[in-house]
Amino acid sequence: MTSEEILKHTRDTGDFMPLLESIPYAVFIGLHCDRFGDDIIFRLPPKPENLGNPVLPAIHGGVIGGFMEVSAAIYLMMSQDIFRVPKIIDFSLDYLRAGLDQETFAECHLTRQGKRVANVMITAWQKSRQQPIATARAHFLMED
Repeated sequence: MTSEEILKHTRDTGDFMPLLESIPYAVFIGLHCDRFGDDIIFRLPPKPENLGNPVLPAIHGGVIGGFMEVSAAIYLMMSQDIFRVPKIIDFSLDYLRAGLDQETFAECHLTRQGKRVANVMITAWQKSRQQPIATARAHFLMED
C-alpha cells in the first residue's frame, strides 16, 4: 500500500497497525495508538529494550523523547490533510520526573497551524495525567 492508502485506511477504520508498521522506530519501541472519537492516545508498553536505567528501572530519556516526537508526527498526519511523515523543524522537551518501567501514555494537541508550519504540544504520563513525566513542543514543516 502507498502511504496515502495507509493513512486513508487508518482514518477510515481506526486500525493503526499498517501506519505504525510503516514507521520503523514506532515498531522498535513498541508504540501503540488508540482512538477515542477525535482523540488519539499513544501508548508505550513496558519493554526491556527501552530501559536506560535498569537499577530504578526507568525508560531511557531518548526513548521518551522519540515516543513523543513520533506520536506528534502521527497525530499531525491523522488530524491534517497530509499523507507523509511531516519534517521536524524543532523539538523542545522538558523531563518532569522519571519514566518508570510501566505503560506510558501521550496525548497531542495542535496549538497553531499556518500554511507551512504546525506546532504541536505533547504531554506524556504514566499513572495520572495530572502528574506528567514529560512535556514537549514540536514544530513541523507541513510542505516541502
